[in-house]
Amino acid sequence: MTPDEFDRLVAAAYARIPARFRKRLKNVAMMVEPEPRPEQLARGRVARGSTLLGLYEGRPLTKRSVFESFAMPDRITIFQGPHERLAHSPEHLAKLVEDTVWHEVAHYFGMNEAQVRAAERRRGALGRRR
Repeated sequence: MTPDEFDRLVAAAYARIPARFRKRLKNVAMMVEPEPRPEQLARGRVARGSTLLGLYEGRPLTKRSVFESFAMPDRITIFQGPHERLAHSPEHLAKLVEDTVWHEVAHYFGMNEAQVRAAERRRGALGRRR
């Protein structure tokens, strides 16, 4: 898949986030990179031999103050290579990207890894009921 095609998958996944959440995403840069760099793997606390699908870097909303001055944008980075290696089909790739975008946006809203995983399970259960 070309980088432009993957960018479109990420944009489509972002567009599927409900508007009530999207409108609260402020000062966040959504980035796409081919592979995670060693320092990103370290920040993501990724075990040797594992990889990273996405990474949120910034200060979650729950830890911000109205008294803070200007801050650099938070970053959500989605990594193309790991997604493509894990995907079994184009449909599976789109689902993996969507799940990763949701996951990283949840971190922006202040959810820790355990909370994000629990929310993902609830979201998956809702999707199966439809």
